Amino acid sequence: MGATKCDDDGPAIGIDLGTTYSCVAVWRQSHNRVEVIANDQGNFTTPSCVAFTDAWRLIGDAAVNQAAMNPVNTIFDVKRLIGRHFGDASVQGDIKTCTWPFKVVSGPSDRPMIVVQYMDEEKQFEAEEISAMVLGKMRETAEAYLGTAVQNAVITVPVYFTDSQRQATIDAGTIAGLNVLRIINEPSASAIAYGLGKMSPSDVLKTARV
Repeated sequence: MGATKCDDDGPAIGIDLGTTYSCVAVWRQSHNRVEVIANDQGNFTTPSCVAFTDAWRLIGDAAVNQAAMNPVNTIFDVKRLIGRHFGDASVQGDIKTCTWPFKVVSGPSDRPMIVVQYMDEEKQFEAEEISAMVLGKMRETAEAYLGTAVQNAVITVPVYFTDSQRQATIDAGTIAGLNVLRIINEPSASAIAYGLGKMSPSDVLKTARV
């Protein structure tokens, strides 16, 4: 996974939005390499997990650290729900077999909605909204490292994702305040990342903009 620098719009980051963990990287032309960015805990991967409490919304490591005490309001695995309908066989199968401690219900247009207690109120969130929170955390991680605002991103998805799931991932990026330049298949991202060490910066730029 990698990213390039957009000439007019600031740096572009690459985000691997994973089911369990996510990470973010940027192409550093001064170092002639892609750098995976550590989060505020010093980790290069961040749990794709969001938790809600009476006072806080927690994302990543902070969410995982309190999961045992607050399981019904600690949300993970949303990649299994994004871009799907509640009635889809895969969603119903996941609800039965994944034994999620949180509640998933049918919302408008049969969209799966995640039910939580947040600030003493019942709230319902779409999978895109939860994913947007994780993407926002990745954006903040990159901004803290780069010392500048970040708007542009390339996001990876599994090769089997449908058009609906890909569009939902773009929507999540938009909610997070990102301009999603491209959705790229995870195997392709891995191949590009492998090849970056063998490519000139100009070739990297051309590859990422294809």
